[in-house]
Amino acid sequence: MTLAQETRRPVEVLLALRDVHRTFHLGEVAVPVLRGVDLDVRRGEILVVVGPSGSGKSTLLNLMGALDRPDRGQVRFGDLPLHRLSAREQTAYRRRHVGFVFQFYNLIPSLTARENVEVVREIATDALPGERALAEVGLSERMDHFPAQLSGGEQQRVAIARAIVKSPTVLLCDEPTGALDLDTGRAVLKLLQQINRAHGTTIVLITHNAAIAAMAHRVARIGSGRIAELTENPAPADAMEIRW
Repeated sequence: MTLAQETRRPVEVLLALRDVHRTFHLGEVAVPVLRGVDLDVRRGEILVVVGPSGSGKSTLLNLMGALDRPDRGQVRFGDLPLHRLSAREQTAYRRRHVGFVFQFYNLIPSLTARENVEVVREIATDALPGERALAEVGLSERMDHFPAQLSGGEQQRVAIARAIVKSPTVLLCDEPTGALDLDTGRAVLKLLQQINRAHGTTIVLITHNAAIAAMAHRVARIGSGRIAELTENPAPADAMEIRW
């Protein structure tokens, strides 16, 4: 295949959102959060969604992960209509295809790093060995430590190992560096880049920190419940070079 043919190869859309609306109700007050979002997530890319608090980033991620449903519009994973799935089908989709990484690590304090990963491995359909997942995030020597014995960065690495142990198609990251200092945050972002490059894992990362957009293949800026701008990044930065 020539370079020109490679350039013309159609981009595969993994997740597609069309005219997505989501409103929350606080008592009698309706709070529109998403107001007609159209967005594609391409297979194998790192897509960073940037926006201020309250702009709808987490709601968008929850819809992609089938943790929530739109009030109107469509959310599709390939040919699978996430907006129409039953609760059982949503659970099956998450188990098979989705890994989640959150700002707060949500580790079980009474379990070791290895055991925290194994909890997810037991319910997955095509899981890696837990030790391999922890080795991939650089924790081979810390597998039998409890969360309280680990630094914040190490705990987030356990959370990432827990997410990738089931070999997910897409990794959904909600402010994964929000509780970390600069150097530790960059190391976690570097790890996500390595997972993307090594396994082709699609990564959607939401953040209020615009500097993180430098590591993305594409950047979606969200405001007032809509995608305000979608840009290509022809030369994604190495995460270790990011400054904020």
